[in-house]
Amino acid sequence: MNFNIRGENMEITDALRDHVEKKVSKLERYFESTPSSDVHVKMSVLNKEQKVEITIPMPKLLLRAEEKHNDMYAAVDLVIEKLERQIRKHKTKVNRKYRGDDSLKYMFKNELEPLAEEEFPEEDYEIVRTKRFDLKPMDAEEAILQMDMLGHNFFVFSNSVNGDTNVVYKRRDGRYGLIEPE
Repeated sequence: MNFNIRGENMEITDALRDHVEKKVSKLERYFESTPSSDVHVKMSVLNKEQKVEITIPMPKLLLRAEEKHNDMYAAVDLVIEKLERQIRKHKTKVNRKYRGDDSLKYMFKNELEPLAEEEFPEEDYEIVRTKRFDLKPMDAEEAILQMDMLGHNFFVFSNSVNGDTNVVYKRRDGRYGLIEPE
């Protein structure tokens, strides 16, 4: 794994870098072979709140978690716990549903114990409502205004500049995001 560790409003010390690399490297035990992916770690400090975001893009799987805590080392430990849970959840889901040769099943070690049924209940993806509407051509700013006016967290629209279907959404920090197709 290649580590890309960066700090925002803080300096990454060697001790902190070693702690992150040591903890993230423990995730390798869940995989058949060591993933050759990049590990993106972003650490930030805002007032007294320490925040850690870890993203590990892998073929057919994206692991991502973030955690806030008063102590940076504790935040790293909590993020690793979340990532381990995600891995175990994927392993359980893969064993239940996907049996093909190209599935994620062969990415994980077999001796990894799956989550207990009560920890990971069978999910029922029941669609309870369907909405249909015309995508009006507009720019992102107008879509944000429409979204705010409706009181929604996201808004789907047709981009008037390029004609693509885009989504604007409200982020947790109160700012806005835009999702565009590649």
